[in-house]
Amino acid sequence: MATVRRGYPQEMPSEQSTDLLDSLKVVAAALREAKVPFALAGGLAAWAHGGPPTEHDIDLMIREPDAELALSALRDAGLRVTEPPEGWLVKAWHDGVLIDLIFAPKGVLVDDAFLDRCQLVNVAAVDMLVVPLDDLLVSKLLALTEHNLDFGPPLEWARAIREQVDWASVRTRTSDSPFAKTFLFMLDELGVAAHADTYAAR
Repeated sequence: MATVRRGYPQEMPSEQSTDLLDSLKVVAAALREAKVPFALAGGLAAWAHGGPPTEHDIDLMIREPDAELALSALRDAGLRVTEPPEGWLVKAWHDGVLIDLIFAPKGVLVDDAFLDRCQLVNVAAVDMLVVPLDDLLVSKLLALTEHNLDFGPPLEWARAIREQVDWASVRTRTSDSPFAKTFLFMLDELGVAAHADTYAAR
């Protein structure tokens, strides 16, 4: 298990939404009480790694067998919960903040081995696992479709955390997605990706 990076919150942007962080603390406490392992994902995970602040929802990754227990724990904590038809996540709301509990993200298998790879970080005074940057970008890029083609968030993340990403690994893991290839080509053209030789060799 990775060690906690003490003092890391002092390096995080101070302008992060307090509403999101307050809701994150409530959800984290409820899941811990129910002994449901989780890892912070999405924009807050990118922020925890040194990326830009986010005003979007809270994304957590959990194991699929824990989905019902997680919903029960959050319901008991007073949150409104639902099981949408998509089949890869469940949802909850705390004071208007949406929490997505994702158990089948694209390109990532959330199991014990994955959680062991996650980094233990002190986020807003709470120690929690945070999804590794490579996995964060892979799942985000593989979720891109013709109807969901928002390059904005991953571009912001990539600019801020470029030196921490294994771009060769991200390229390999997303090579079947034309949308991911387009995004990575754009990063090459912008000089963001650390390893741009994939396209230069063509």
